[in-house]
Parts: sequence; structure tokens; C-alpha cells
Amino acid sequence: MGLTAGIVGLPNVGKSTLFNAITKKNILAANYPFATIDPNVGIVTVPDKRFDYLVEQEIPEKVVPTSYEFIDIAGLVKGASKGEGLGNKFLSHIREVDAICEVVRCFEDSNITHVEGNVDPVRDIEIIDLELIFCDLEVIENRIGKIEKKAISTKDKEALQELEVLKKVKSALENNIPARRLEYTEDEDKILKNFSLLTKKPIIFMANVSEADITTGNKYVEEVKEHASKENAKVVMLSAKVESELSELNDEDKMLFLEDLGIEESGLDKLINATYELLGLATFFTVGKDECRAWTFKKGMKAPECAGIIHTDFEKGFIRAEVTSFEDYKKYGGEKGAKEQGKMRLEGKEYLMQDGDIVYFRFNV
Repeated sequence: MGLTAGIVGLPNVGKSTLFNAITKKNILAANYPFATIDPNVGIVTVPDKRFDYLVEQEIPEKVVPTSYEFIDIAGLVKGASKGEGLGNKFLSHIREVDAICEVVRCFEDSNITHVEGNVDPVRDIEIIDLELIFCDLEVIENRIGKIEKKAISTKDKEALQELEVLKKVKSALENNIPARRLEYTEDEDKILKNFSLLTKKPIIFMANVSEADITTGNKYVEEVKEHASKENAKVVMLSAKVESELSELNDEDKMLFLEDLGIEESGLDKLINATYELLGLATFFTVGKDECRAWTFKKGMKAPECAGIIHTDFEKGFIRAEVTSFEDYKKYGGEKGAKEQGKMRLEGKEYLMQDGDIVYFRFNV
């Protein structure tokens, strides 16, 4: 299961510069609105020191790390949902993403025009929230219009349940409350999943600061954090300019540059870690001389479900999973050493997969 994130933000907040940097794509980044008209897709590998260690030990013929797909969405402006700027045609590209990464401008620069005239991160967030709310309202109202009369007249249980949750969300949206701030039952979640509501998607705010503020932050970052705390959203502070410079360096020079700046990891690494935590994701590994591969799964998945990520036949014919933790693999010099020490476990259908598990699935179809 690949991870997909949609990058949104007002024009000239550093969104396309950041996208260029983290995906090393040479898309147009210009000092005017709508430089990015069509969605751009870039795929980056997920950094994982455990996986690097496994590759060093196994020296496989093929290496397949997990990946993270970014979709860069054209700059939103006030009134986009009503046709301003490029209109709302590009919002459909956000419907299928797992999470929204919103770039928020937290730096002053007289040479870079702000579409709203001045730097005010909370106002910028509220502008985008409002546009996404308008889009969700249209979807909800259309659906209510189609099912309300039938639900009430037939007293159909499922239709009434759907109508109830739609009205609950509609009321929140009409009060400028994003759908993600509400609490839902399991059944309500299932109903709303069909609508891919933009304001229900988990969100991470990327506070884009100048290089001078990369270690300390500034007043704008604090404003973003205060706003994000209201909906338990995460904030990742980074500098698009620094990320751009890092993207041109090899791994050794990159580490030296980070040390000089006084930071331990790049903004991209922080973003990926924050997204994994936000979405409740983890990684298991399959290793061997032919291939080392990292796989993303959702915490709480059982062994057969994770086997199904590799191939549906693995799940259908699941017999057992032979599991070694990464810690035991490292401590005892590989799977063979771990097995000799009794650290390789045989797990059945009810086993909950753990982050860092090294697995070999036995199956029969």
C-alpha cells in the first residue's frame, strides 16, 4: 500500500519549490499565482535506517524500499470553489489522497509577492479550509437532495442512517467546521468513506520558514501550532529553500549540511515520519539474496492481511508467518542466527503485525 499525499497551499508560499526539492522534479516554480496548473506527481523513497542495514547485510540483487507519492496541486485562492483563479477543477485530484500536506508561508520576503498582500498564516489556512468546506458542502447537499425524500417515506434503515450522518456533517460545514473535527461511529465512518470528503482527510501543516529560522522557528510558526492544536493536527517546520539545497547533495554532504544548520533530519524526513504517525502506518520487511523489500501496512492489521499486500494469493492460502524482529535480526547476525537462538517465531492468522517485523509467509493455493 503506497502512501499518497496532496500538497496544497496558496500561491507563492513555497509549495512548488518544496515539491521540486523533495522529488527532484524540475517543474515550473515562478513568482506568480498558478505557475503549477496541472497536478504534478513525484515519488520519493521512504528513509529507513533499518532497511539500509538489512540491505548492507544481505547484499541482494534487487532493493525495493517503500515509497511516498506527492501530488502537487495548483495554488488555491479565495473563491476557488466558485470559479476564481483556476476554479475548483483541480480539487478532484485531492479526493483520493491519504493525507493533505498544507504548505503555510511563515517567512517575510519583500521580493516574493503574497497573494493576500501580507504574511498571515492562520488567515491563509482559513482561506483554504473555507474553499474545501464549500466543495464538501456541494457534495453533501447533492446527496441529501437525492435520498432525503426516499429515506423518510420508505423508512429504510440504511438510508435514514446515511441521511443522519450527512446532516451532521452539513451542520458542521455550515458553521465552518471541517469534517475531520467531528467524532464518528464505525458505521458513520463507513458511510462517509464513499464521499472522500476533503475536510475529513487528515492534515499536516508544513510551516515554511527562512533558513535563519530553521532551528528556532518564529511567531508565525507559533500561530500555526496554536491553530493546529484545535484539531489535533501536526505541524512540521521546514525551509523550502534549505530542502532545495539538500536535494542537490549526496548523502554524506547532506549530513554535513544538516549538522552545520544544527538540525538532525531534513524537512522531508520529518514530514514522512509525521504522516506515518498520523495515519497509523508501519513497515515490515521481506529479505533475501534475491530481493530486500520494505512494505507499508496499517497498524492493527493481522498477518494474512499483510501477506495480501504482497499478493492476494498469499492471503487466500495463508498458512503461517515466520517472523523475526529487526532487533533480533541485528543482535544475532541475521535470520539464521536469530533462528538458532529461538528468536524466529511461527505466527498464525490472528497475529498482529509489528513495525520492523522481518517476515516469510507460508501459503498454499
